[in-house]
Amino acid sequence: MLRIPFLGGPGPVTGTSRFYVDIGGVGKAMFTELGGLQIETEIKEYAEGGLNEYVHRLPGRTKVGNLTLKRGMAQDDRLLRWYLKVVSGRIERHNVTVQVFGVDGSKLFRWDFKDAYPVKWIGPQLSASGNALAIDTLELAHSGLTSFLER
Repeated sequence: MLRIPFLGGPGPVTGTSRFYVDIGGVGKAMFTELGGLQIETEIKEYAEGGLNEYVHRLPGRTKVGNLTLKRGMAQDDRLLRWYLKVVSGRIERHNVTVQVFGVDGSKLFRWDFKDAYPVKWIGPQLSASGNALAIDTLELAHSGLTSFLER
């Protein structure tokens, strides 16, 4: 009988609220939200001649999602200036590290994103009748990621 070990393993589950982002060449920044941590492999289907009830499903290209970073709008405009360089045709690629911490402040794991550059900026939604925090969003394309479990 085939035995497959439980992949989750014993130990605490990680929360989502303790992380920081280091954009090499631009600086470290605190964000309220980070999304787009995904890798997806396309599936290619090939119908076998003479065997009509079977289709081969083989892995194709693998692509990564863009990182989406959200933060309270600050007096620091370095991220917007970085994006405006891309708009003007001067693409500056920087490596980005996302570090996740445990409740006790210990480093749990990190992701390193290679050759990232901004592809989208969204300014805050302003309303004279509201009192919500002004949030801006920056989306980064990158060339791939590596993941490290901190020990």
